[in-house]
Amino acid sequence: MSDGNKNIDEISGTETTGHEWDGIEELNTPMPRWWLGLFYLCILWAIGYAILMPSIPFLNSHFKGLLGYSDRAAVAMDVEAMDAQRYSMSTRLTGASLEGIQADPDLFRFAMAAGKSSFGNNCATCHGSGGQGFKGYPNLNDDIWLWGGTFDQIRHTLVVGIRAEHAETQANLMQAYGRDGLLDDEQIDDLAEYLLAFNSTDRDSEAVLRGRTIFAEQCVSCHGENAKGDQSQGAPNLTDNYWLYGGTKEDIVQTLYGGRQGVMPNWDERLSPETITALAVYVHSLGGGVDTPSPSMPVDGASQEDLQ
Repeated sequence: MSDGNKNIDEISGTETTGHEWDGIEELNTPMPRWWLGLFYLCILWAIGYAILMPSIPFLNSHFKGLLGYSDRAAVAMDVEAMDAQRYSMSTRLTGASLEGIQADPDLFRFAMAAGKSSFGNNCATCHGSGGQGFKGYPNLNDDIWLWGGTFDQIRHTLVVGIRAEHAETQANLMQAYGRDGLLDDEQIDDLAEYLLAFNSTDRDSEAVLRGRTIFAEQCVSCHGENAKGDQSQGAPNLTDNYWLYGGTKEDIVQTLYGGRQGVMPNWDERLSPETITALAVYVHSLGGGVDTPSPSMPVDGASQEDLQ
């Protein structure tokens, strides 16, 4: 249908463009006015943004915009503000006690977050991401501590290390009884039987008695007459069935034969005192406190006192 110079579609009543394909005419349906308005507004906004903000690239630089805004400068300012906030919180950790840190929720959250981050960067390689440890590397979750598990003891260990280069590093000596010829293979075997008897009744009772005598001659100065150990010397409790280097007879024989001299770095040369304090807070939260050794079992009807 034609309306003057306009072609009108008979069904829809809408003007057509005059284009036709196989008898099908194209309707001339304009875009909604609100859409066109929004489209033109976006064009104006883009032009304004290109003028005010960094936008047009040149050969060796770019148009910096009338406002002179820079994402790099904004990020640098944010980082500076974050560092200032961290510094403010870090200074509050200097010389702080665990009780004082825990009494301040914001400071405690900061210490835990900073300590966990530092642990992941420096300690997880040996102790595992969750502090679970591995054979030869202590589990920090089990409340079994060679040098003490209080907050102050943990922080001190982090500062001076164990058999490290610090002048006051903590160190002890586990003799290589076999390699150095202090005990023969049979004596080492008897001593291993004695140590295993604290937590198992399935041991050679005669070897246990011989091992007790050897223990009294060779081991009590560090581990004590009751084999409970001495944290002041870093001497482990041998009755709790926790073994850093493995608790099978083969593992214990190897330890007695060759000795053990594990090393933990002194972190005072790599970490700030505030970071060490935060790290101590985090590690203490994993398993700090009072040691709780497992109860020991008698051997062949003998009492625990008989083994000692």
